[in-house]
Amino acid sequence: MPEYVLTLSCPDRPGIVAAVSGLLAERGCNILESQQYGDRDTGRFFMRVQFAGLPDTDPEELRGAFGALSAELGLEYSLTGTTDRQRVLIMVSKGGHCLNDLLYRQRSGLLDIDIVAVVSNHPDLRPLTQSYGIDYHHLPVTGETRAAQEAEVLTLVEHYRADVVVLARYMQILSDDFCAKLPGRVINIHHSFLPGFKGARPYHQAHARGVKLIGATAHYVTADLDEGPIIEQEVARVDHGHSPEDLMAVGRDLECLALARAVRWHTEHRILLNGESTVVFR
Repeated sequence: MPEYVLTLSCPDRPGIVAAVSGLLAERGCNILESQQYGDRDTGRFFMRVQFAGLPDTDPEELRGAFGALSAELGLEYSLTGTTDRQRVLIMVSKGGHCLNDLLYRQRSGLLDIDIVAVVSNHPDLRPLTQSYGIDYHHLPVTGETRAAQEAEVLTLVEHYRADVVVLARYMQILSDDFCAKLPGRVINIHHSFLPGFKGARPYHQAHARGVKLIGATAHYVTADLDEGPIIEQEVARVDHGHSPEDLMAVGRDLECLALARAVRWHTEHRILLNGESTVVFR
């Protein structure tokens, strides 16, 4: 039987779950997994439902039915088939650990996605990318060429029909205009020392201050630098015996883990935006 994922958010009120489940039951659909959350602070309700339809289930008819329900309940919703694999475009600079991890997870089946292309402002990771049979685009960027380079990236996003852009240690600041064109569709990873240790050599700064906990944060990209809605964080304890190089090695592993989870949850439609925060149905 075909399976689908429905995600929705709306102002919280009685009867939302009954209305959704009733609509599906009327069409012979069987709910396989259902998660919901009501945020008392914002007054909004969030829901993710995975369900099996009938062989003759028409997704467009379902979307129309939920469209009619949205007028009544004020729904913001999305309906996708579980076989509709998300198309991912990765951007990277010179550090290849997150890129390598995502490429391996896709090939091994740990991530059910299609990595359609890699874009970089450096040529260094072309051999790694092409060993997986994936297109590599070297697009250098300077302050003077940033607008033109970002326009090329957006053209590639459209050309490859990418659903999401993943910044796998892409060490460039995206413009406000670029972020505005892809809201909720760009995921970034960075070390969690920000904003405590800004600028160059953050792990050396952390070592000099004797930190005891380091980590990594995956978040959606917005015009506010490194302050977009957080998706996932990973941490590890360290001590005085760790050198700056040790901290960097631990940090790279944490970045890979946090980013992989964020990409998986996003592409499985498990994340709903809640203002400046997120609701993640794991």
